[in-house]
Amino acid sequence: MSTQRVIVVMGVAGTGKTTVGRLLAEALGVPYAEGDAFHPAANVAKMSAGNPLDDEDRRPWLDAIGEWLHNSAALRGGVIAASSLKRAYRDRLRAAAPGAVFVHLTGDRPLIEKRMAERKGHFMPTTLLDSQFATLEPLQADEPGVVVDVFGSPEDITERALAALRRLPADQN
Repeated sequence: MSTQRVIVVMGVAGTGKTTVGRLLAEALGVPYAEGDAFHPAANVAKMSAGNPLDDEDRRPWLDAIGEWLHNSAALRGGVIAASSLKRAYRDRLRAAAPGAVFVHLTGDRPLIEKRMAERKGHFMPTTLLDSQFATLEPLQADEPGVVVDVFGSPEDITERALAALRRLPADQN
């Protein structure tokens, strides 16, 4: 894999994007960024109140993530956790960083809801999970990336993600 690859760990809330993203970055020896940190305060307040974001809310967030991806690709690569639920969002990120590759974390709703309910100190309430699944447009075959199920430990998920990334065609590495 290219050392300058930029990877977006995507999926609905509760799939483990942060945990797996950090582990991927560590394994690849590249910087990690938490996509939630790029949200404007108004977005965090809206989600904390149990209201889903719309496309307009997400625009400045996606642009900030795109800038981070662009700068990381120009340097030494990086991994960022960002839901990237719609194809249009991923297209926007790829416009900023054409070499971006996506790791789509996916799993069944009961497992994801259980994990969401168990996490501490996160602003995203479990009540928004339905809106996340309703918004989700899964990674498509023509998009550079891999789909990884979230069963098992974070280390198991990360190993499967790394193995899948290694199997990508050369033009996606």
